[in-house]
Amino acid sequence: MIERTPISQAAARRLEEMIRSGEFGANERLPSQRDLSERMGISRPSLREALMTLETLGIVRTYPGRGTYVARHGAASATGGQGWRYGSEHMIANVFEVRILIEARLARHAAALATLEDIEVLTTLTDRMEAAWSENDLVVHVEADSAFHRCIAQKTTNALLAETYERVEPLLTETQRQPIPFTRAGRMSQSIGEHRQIVAALNGRDPDGAELAMAEHIRNTAACAGIAV
Repeated sequence: MIERTPISQAAARRLEEMIRSGEFGANERLPSQRDLSERMGISRPSLREALMTLETLGIVRTYPGRGTYVARHGAASATGGQGWRYGSEHMIANVFEVRILIEARLARHAAALATLEDIEVLTTLTDRMEAAWSENDLVVHVEADSAFHRCIAQKTTNALLAETYERVEPLLTETQRQPIPFTRAGRMSQSIGEHRQIVAALNGRDPDGAELAMAEHIRNTAACAGIAV
């Protein structure tokens, strides 16, 4: 089963829809966080996380002392999203390296443990990613991408490895969001194809193939952010 969407992600999706519908126009200043959180019926921390997601994707821009503005109508801005938000703690290149080490191994485990239902879920999530990208729905695209990787991570009997993934998942998810404003259509088609290759390896009970496909996918994603790992 696909996990329930966290409040902050649902809020990001709703805000994106409001921008795409024209409720908030291009270059328009959003209401204050207090007013917007009350209007949406969510806490201010959840709203802040939603706004950070939209800023990483280049949909909104925040200017100190001025507020948060719509960058473009439902699309990433020409200048891309915000900088790497964990820069003071962990370099993005180091996080990509950790992603390869953890997620490639988890993909290997999933090749032995994934069920037919898991394969169906992963296929559905990949289809959702593809459709969302074609509709320029970046939040749904990232949600589906995150759920895809999380589903694979859950297919392991190594409790310590699973706990490690869960502990660093916010960092890993940010590396999935970060390259989106810079990703060209051709690369996104390639990325979706890489997801399908991972699913095919899992469905074929091919641990070597799953591990290699996941590692290659993460390396290619890092390259979109200008990172070589």
